[in-house]
Amino acid sequence: MWWARVGVCATVVSLVGCAPFRGGTPSGELDYAPPSSDIPFWEDAVPRADPILPQGNRSPYQVNGESYTVLATANGYREQGIASWYGMKFQGRLTSNGETFDVFAASAAHRSLPIPSYVRVTNLSNEESVVLRVNDRGPFHPHRFIDVSYGAAVQLGFAEQGTAVVLVESIDLEGIDDRRELDGTAYRYLQLGAYASELAAQQLGEDISERWHYPVTVTAVDTEGERLYRVRLGPFSGADELENARTQLIATGYPSPQRLP
Repeated sequence: MWWARVGVCATVVSLVGCAPFRGGTPSGELDYAPPSSDIPFWEDAVPRADPILPQGNRSPYQVNGESYTVLATANGYREQGIASWYGMKFQGRLTSNGETFDVFAASAAHRSLPIPSYVRVTNLSNEESVVLRVNDRGPFHPHRFIDVSYGAAVQLGFAEQGTAVVLVESIDLEGIDDRRELDGTAYRYLQLGAYASELAAQQLGEDISERWHYPVTVTAVDTEGERLYRVRLGPFSGADELENARTQLIATGYPSPQRLP
């Protein structure tokens, strides 16, 4: 696996345009599993009609001289091959669409599926299956076609072996409204982007808070030895309030805010 360093723009790093793909180990160090005592209760990803944003979906793109194309849609995707997992080496780093990687989240990396997509992954040796959200790029190994989080590998029963032959099938999202609550979950936050400067991030947060009185948080995330400061709004009480805020921000000139659960 290969990890491309997150590009830091001179001022604000828009998480729609600057985050690259993930892959693996820039320094050659090995990935590793978290302590067994840390493993929490597992929850499958909840499929929802997330908007397909430019971030993470540049096509074609190149890694190590090889060119890859992102599929126009995940509909009907079904493929069998070798899966691997990625773990603590990438904990807390940004995925290709600007989310923070969590070794226990129901997430995966894929070279060609649109980000985000939802897939069912089945271990063909034991018929265990999980539903995962594809939010990252990789693996760029010639003999593997999907990387799942370590937590997903535990559920699928191949965390010890490291790899397994799996079947990956896309989940049809037709008819699912991306604003609607689904199985008790919903979008509650808007992420505006990330700053290389903590002061700039704080100033943006203060400006938005004073102007519209939205709840704002600024949090730091470290990736590849670099620190970014993410600006998020929320939690909003419901989908209508969130969408009204998003529309207002876009109309005022802010880059399209990313909806987050």
